[in-house]
Amino acid sequence: MTDRQHSPYKSAGGLRRILRAWRYSMQGLGAAFRHEAAFRQEVALALVLVPAAVWLGRDASETLLLLFSMLLVLVAELLNSAVEALADAISVEAHPLLGRAKDLGSAAVLLALLFSGGLWVYVLAGRWAA
Repeated sequence: MTDRQHSPYKSAGGLRRILRAWRYSMQGLGAAFRHEAAFRQEVALALVLVPAAVWLGRDASETLLLLFSMLLVLVAELLNSAVEALADAISVEAHPLLGRAKDLGSAAVLLALLFSGGLWVYVLAGRWAA
């Protein structure tokens, strides 16, 4: 394919593409909230932790680290949910590769949660030690 040829499945550029991408993203967030209990739980936790991050952060960079760590968990959960939905669309029967894909997605969420939790513990320990 040359630079001037495009896949018929790709959208054109410009403002229309940006607006469509925004709409698709909002549909994805809505679907995650409607269909994924883990995502709803993590959003609920984030609603509690966002004000806590603003209060606990000793400076802007520490506050941003706490906020971004929560965002990382939500992103990992969205990607995990996407993998699970795709795997279930392919087959609901047990298949070792589909099971592995789901397990890998779950492991990504676990690592994001451990990272975020560790960062929160580090910040809290530093605050109490000060």
